[in-house]
Amino acid sequence: MTEPRTAPPRAAVVAAAVLVGLLAVGVIVASRFAPDADQPMAQTGPLGLVPVDAPQSTSPDCADLLAALPAEVPSNGGVLAALPLADPAPAGAKAWGERLDPVVLRCGLRKPPELTPTSALQEVSGVKWLPVRGDLSTTWFIVDRPVYVALTMPDSAGSGPLQTISTIVGTELAAQPVDP
Repeated sequence: MTEPRTAPPRAAVVAAAVLVGLLAVGVIVASRFAPDADQPMAQTGPLGLVPVDAPQSTSPDCADLLAALPAEVPSNGGVLAALPLADPAPAGAKAWGERLDPVVLRCGLRKPPELTPTSALQEVSGVKWLPVRGDLSTTWFIVDRPVYVALTMPDSAGSGPLQTISTIVGTELAAQPVDP
């Protein structure tokens, strides 16, 4: 013989409904404050740059160039402010813009392997550059000065940083023939 079932007490049903409601509110509130998995988290503090092979980064030419670089560079109608670099900062480096997608200059590098006798160079304000395109950025190498300089820019930066650096390089570093 089976025993008759009795309904749960009304207070237990109300308590369960309130708990489910609080859980739903908690999930909604937590989702508003949790980082978006599709968006990178913003970084704070100085920008960390990995060291690269730059044997002339401490040369007088690089010191003169770095001293002449501005605190801001133009970019797509706006300006990109210089970023502080994390210690130990690589010699011959400077950066501007956003930490997640900065414009980075490096002075005193070795000759880029992409520089060949048939390389397509571009001239900006009298300075010869070798563009090396990446997925979302381009690294521009200055190839007609006593030191090699690289300027890596996200595609969104426009031509302002390239034009500004070209003008400064034209006054700070003597031109010389390209040596592929």
